[in-house]
Amino acid sequence: MNLCELFRVTDGVLLQGDARAEAKSLCYDSRAVTPGTLFVCLPGQHTDGHAYARQAAAAGAVGIVCERPVPGLPPNLPVLQVTHSRKALARLAIRFYGEPAGQLTMIGITGTKGKTTTAHLIAAVLTAAGRKVGLIGTNGVCWPGYHHPLDHTTPESSDLQRLLRRMVEAGCDACVMEVSSLGLKMDRVTGIEYDIGVFTNLSPDHIGPGEHASFAEYRAWKSVLFRRCRVGLVNTDDPQTQAILTQHTCRVVTYGIDHPADWRAGADFELLHRPGLLGVSFTAAGPEGIARPYQVAMPGRFSVSNALAAIAVAGILQLPDDAVQRGLRTAVVEGRVEPVPVDAPFTVVLDYAHNEAAAENLLTALRAYRPTRLIVVFGCGGGRSRVRRFGMGEACARLADFCVVTEDNSRGEPLGDILADIRTGLRRGNPDTPFVEIPDRRKALCYALDMARPGDIVAVIGKGHERTLQRGDETLPFCEREIIQNYMAARRT
Repeated sequence: MNLCELFRVTDGVLLQGDARAEAKSLCYDSRAVTPGTLFVCLPGQHTDGHAYARQAAAAGAVGIVCERPVPGLPPNLPVLQVTHSRKALARLAIRFYGEPAGQLTMIGITGTKGKTTTAHLIAAVLTAAGRKVGLIGTNGVCWPGYHHPLDHTTPESSDLQRLLRRMVEAGCDACVMEVSSLGLKMDRVTGIEYDIGVFTNLSPDHIGPGEHASFAEYRAWKSVLFRRCRVGLVNTDDPQTQAILTQHTCRVVTYGIDHPADWRAGADFELLHRPGLLGVSFTAAGPEGIARPYQVAMPGRFSVSNALAAIAVAGILQLPDDAVQRGLRTAVVEGRVEPVPVDAPFTVVLDYAHNEAAAENLLTALRAYRPTRLIVVFGCGGGRSRVRRFGMGEACARLADFCVVTEDNSRGEPLGDILADIRTGLRRGNPDTPFVEIPDRRKALCYALDMARPGDIVAVIGKGHERTLQRGDETLPFCEREIIQNYMAARRT
């Protein structure tokens, strides 16, 4: 695509060079530059793309987009100076990839907990109704016949637009995606108007260096989605909903269990528990007031709330109810209260819960199934807020009968420091709750399986769908589902 045509979508000023050259690709990582690439310098917390502009030029970049002049670039190389590189990258990507979001039904989900599960439930319902769906979020990007992991819940704008273009080319007519607060703050979704924006709930998270300065800022960025969608679907049971709707420009539709809403689920749901299944059945009614039965293979009240959001999205899109029921009944979300099939008289579930609110929701839901004991295996990630560690320790000590404390993506931080913070949280939550520390996560899993008795539930939390473990500078293969199944199979031989 001609640089002149691309540059028109920005507020930039051409500092040098001839903008009649053709761009063959668009990127922000100098290591990915090939001849014909338009390179955009993104400022970041740890690195600044401006420092790599000369490297990009040497690799054959056809042009440079920057926020400030970069000395030492070839004098004939087109250089465009813009006010905000991230906004410019988003607009350039939309134009370069042919505005793919406009060819899809775009559904964005934001909130602290439940984004991934809600996104998968919505995708399952759409699929059951005959739509071809792309999905983007914490579990990666997928559409029929394709799946790939992602570095961010919401990809950088140029990566996102490229993925949306590939979805369109694969025949998708809808995209369901998680929209993180950082994705909004860092302009990754700038320029996209969503057909439906969904709000699940809000509690303190992602507050600290490189994320958000305060809960108020975190909430403010979440609220931006409801100025970028046509219909906003919000949870009336969450006390932050009114704040989320501050300055909204969308039509508002509501869902809830305890409070009046357009889409309402009954609070008298039934718990379902049999080998390989922890689920719930419930009834829900839309604006017309007709109650219908639904079932989802995930436990607890929060699963009802997530499923209700999917039901409401289906109602807004006027999908047939039998497809909604079928989609919810058969939906499985990897690493989200996911039962691990084991030939044993106890239940093992994997979940991504990695903060206090998520752990409390999960363990409260599991306790409702009246296990003989609730055993939880967990750790906390390095390079993240210490508050999260205290909170995880508190929640697990209050709600579990036994805790196995271990590693979880320690990254570059000493594991001993992380475990010490978790111990502080355990003492705050309930100093009488027994626990053991086993730094090696594989050994911790085996320990929990060996101690489990009939009727127990073993909740392995924190990693969920992840297939690697970051230990210091190493990234090791680590699929908990496979580790658990292989160990249990070996025990039988």
